[in-house]
Amino acid sequence: MAATSVELPPTRALPPSEALRQRLVPPFPGSRLWGWLGPLAITLLAGYLRFNRLSVPGGSGKDLATLCNAANGPKACVFDEVYYTHDAWSLFHHGVELNTTNNGPGYVVHPPLGKWMIALGEWIVRDPNFTSTFGWRFMSAIVGTLAVLIVARTARRMTRSTLLGCVAGLVFSLDGLEYVQSRVAMLDIFLMFWTVVGFACLVLDRDQVRGRLADRVQDTGRKTSKFGPHTGMRWWLLACGVSVGCACATKWDGVYLIPSFGLLAFFWTMGARRAIGVHHPFEATLMRDVVPTVSWMAAVPVVVYTASWTGWFLNGPKYAYDREWAKDRGTDFGFIPASLRSLWHYHAEALKFHETLSSYHSYRENAWGWLFDARPVLYFANYPHPPVAGCHTGGLGCARMIYDLGTPAIWWVSIPVMCFMVYLVAKRDWRGGALLLPFLCSYLPWLHQFKRTMFFFYALPLLPFLSIAIAVTIGYMMGPAAASIRRRRSGTIVGGSYVLIVAIMFFYFWPILSARTVPFVGGWVDRMWFHSWIEDKGS
Repeated sequence: MAATSVELPPTRALPPSEALRQRLVPPFPGSRLWGWLGPLAITLLAGYLRFNRLSVPGGSGKDLATLCNAANGPKACVFDEVYYTHDAWSLFHHGVELNTTNNGPGYVVHPPLGKWMIALGEWIVRDPNFTSTFGWRFMSAIVGTLAVLIVARTARRMTRSTLLGCVAGLVFSLDGLEYVQSRVAMLDIFLMFWTVVGFACLVLDRDQVRGRLADRVQDTGRKTSKFGPHTGMRWWLLACGVSVGCACATKWDGVYLIPSFGLLAFFWTMGARRAIGVHHPFEATLMRDVVPTVSWMAAVPVVVYTASWTGWFLNGPKYAYDREWAKDRGTDFGFIPASLRSLWHYHAEALKFHETLSSYHSYRENAWGWLFDARPVLYFANYPHPPVAGCHTGGLGCARMIYDLGTPAIWWVSIPVMCFMVYLVAKRDWRGGALLLPFLCSYLPWLHQFKRTMFFFYALPLLPFLSIAIAVTIGYMMGPAAASIRRRRSGTIVGGSYVLIVAIMFFYFWPILSARTVPFVGGWVDRMWFHSWIEDKGS
């Protein structure tokens, strides 16, 4: 069924209360079993791709430092793994990040949760010494795979179509950027994962609130009362706040989700109150819902974020950076515990670092180029020569590369697809705003920064919203169930062809996403479609 409407079979006249509920919370058509089997099948495919050869590039060594040292050949650490794996090791053994040179207090500029998750993977695979690249990357692959299932199920809920849910999940799973980040021990995959979880919880909260309000409307007088019924305890919104807090505790970028998710929760609740007949839905939502919404979407993330620093609080100055900075310092805020004032100072120093980060990197990329896939980052490069296994090019040599290259067919349609979401907002289709607002809130703050060192993989949290928006767009091309056969057929052909192009592109670039051996000429060179993908000067 297409994304534009849900039609119920006219089997019987529905009671007014049941008709209202089905209008506010349309039922899912088709088999509930297939609603799980389809997304699960795509998730299994994604899991196989992500776990296959997960330990490559790898190596052997008695400790983490040896593995990340390239003195005796290609190092096992990929790009920023050299930092985050050490931080995860420190958290695993000391509860706080240590300095890489003297094992004293470490000055780090990202919150600890993402590194705790890397350490969790090492705990699961029973490798406390971090001598396994598989262990470093285990949790990245887990959350990168689970995100596929959540995207597919969330898209299904938003479109009331299992087909379109699978389209969103498949497109998401076949993006090269998400694939690569799922196979390296870096923070951005965890930020994206908590973004996906938070958004899924937000959409579930929308359905729950609308269903509750419809169920609690029993007569016309109640329906047209001043404020309408209470929504009750909103557990899914609480879960959304926890997820947003986890996103912030991974990277500060997660804070951009707070205004977008909070506004969506408020306006969706207001719309539900209007739908049940409340005369002044804005005032009613302010009176009934703004306090719990602010609590779950602002206060809860602060609590979760602060809790993520528990290891820092429990450690002394021997290991925890700035742990006793506020001790014996005079201040007008003496009523605030010294530990919190010390943490605040630590954050001020980290913020100064981020604001002044402008060191040159050959693969830096300004945010204006992200949606064009303009400058993928080269994570790993090795150039074997015969008789190395898999290299059969005579004297020309081969290449083993890892680029964080997004699948072009996905990123190149981002601007027209998001413009279509603007059109849906004008048509009062709630899905347009649901996908456009968090996309813009997560992207626009980067556009005014020109001097700061940035990379394409910062764009990863945009991908879930883009993938679902693509599925919604395909649904509109197909039209509603009552559309003409010609429109349904042409929409299906166009949508199916697009998904096929995505799949072909992904597997065409797959060798240079996963360090597979390809001929240098004819393999790697042919995949460098643009000079900006290989030039030695960043933006």
